[in-house]
Amino acid sequence: MDFSAANTTLWNVVIQLGMIAGSILVANFLRQRIAFIRGSLMPTAVIAGFLLLILKHLGVLPVDNAFLEILVYHCIALGFIAMSLRVSKKEKTGKGDLTGLKSGAVIVSTYLVQAVTGLGITLLLAYTVKPDLFKAAGILLPMGYGQGPGQANNVGMTYEALGFAGGRSFGLAVAAAGYICACVAGVALLNVLAKRGHVHPKGEAKEELDLSFFRDEGEIPTADSIDKLSVQLAMVLVVYLATFLTTWGLTSGIAALSEGLAKTVNTLLWGFNFIIGSALAIAVRALLERARKAGLIRRQYQNNYLLNRLSGFFFDIMIVAGLASIDLQDLRGLWLPFALLAVGGGVVTWLWLRFVCKKVYGGYYYEGLISMYGMLTGTIGSGILLLREIDPDLRTPAANNLVIGSSFGIILGAPVLVLVGLASRSALMCFVTIGLALAYGAVLTLLICKAGRKKKKD
Repeated sequence: MDFSAANTTLWNVVIQLGMIAGSILVANFLRQRIAFIRGSLMPTAVIAGFLLLILKHLGVLPVDNAFLEILVYHCIALGFIAMSLRVSKKEKTGKGDLTGLKSGAVIVSTYLVQAVTGLGITLLLAYTVKPDLFKAAGILLPMGYGQGPGQANNVGMTYEALGFAGGRSFGLAVAAAGYICACVAGVALLNVLAKRGHVHPKGEAKEELDLSFFRDEGEIPTADSIDKLSVQLAMVLVVYLATFLTTWGLTSGIAALSEGLAKTVNTLLWGFNFIIGSALAIAVRALLERARKAGLIRRQYQNNYLLNRLSGFFFDIMIVAGLASIDLQDLRGLWLPFALLAVGGGVVTWLWLRFVCKKVYGGYYYEGLISMYGMLTGTIGSGILLLREIDPDLRTPAANNLVIGSSFGIILGAPVLVLVGLASRSALMCFVTIGLALAYGAVLTLLICKAGRKKKKD
């Protein structure tokens, strides 16, 4: 075997990962040293992604787009699997407290508002100034803003295969605009609220971490014949292998039953393989808990701290690779819909959240509002970053609501995936999708408002 630089297959992975790692380190240095960048609250991974994107288009670095696309696809699934394997810690809540469910309803209802807004914009453009526009492109707004670059990448690729030229880059560009909206517009909104006396920005949090932050009682020992991190990574990779086998089995079975159904469903199954991965990870977590209670295993194999670090690592790589793989040439002719979606998405998300958060987070309305806005235009990370400006010690339940609400959001958000597939079929189906989104949104809003009134009565 040739181990020299001439063997590009051997060294390309190292070169691409090295460039990603280098961009993260440079971005972290810039964020620490330049006050303007630090004040923007933009995550280091986002800065690194933009930095790599600029250097790629200047011809400075040999970025391999195909490799980055593969990295984005796998990292989103691996990140969600690592999150889903974490052992849930039962928290003391009031009897009948439905805040987690209501937070999930807030999240999914915002997806639906973004979807209706996005489809409304692209349909209007398609029937006026841009007749060649892919009419379902607007549904990439909730994928990019609400769910982040991984989903925008997957749905964009699916739509590209269905005829939306530049769909993947368009989706990733929308996700990038979401980060800017979360960080720049979010900080601006914080300043406005501060001037009006609604919030009071505080200093940095004081971290007081005890041993329980790093490990739970009854876990496998840190010093053993195998490193604890290796065990966590092995579990994640085994679940991902099971995800591949399960998805392959499902798509093969559907193809055997109906080729027409397979053309519609199989692409979505492979595109949303992280949902199957999350479900399998939750099942594995439940099996391990039962096996431990039955005495079949003596120790807890998962370590939440390390699984959090793994999911953070995968998501950081996904964000950098996703942004760096945007092809600006693919956006030619799409700048108008992109600009309208970017601005419209930020505005309607803020207005909608101002309404629903008041119904759910009575005692900490502004903390709930700011954190949800950061997450539903960016990621959980940007939501936490904004929240820390007014709640540095995370004393309110706002941060916890993002995590628990996202778990409920996976269940409540399942119909959104159906809408994604439905909208791409035809212009008529786009209008049907809007109608279904409004109907489902009304149901979720009723749930939020009814629960809110019940809480006030109590």
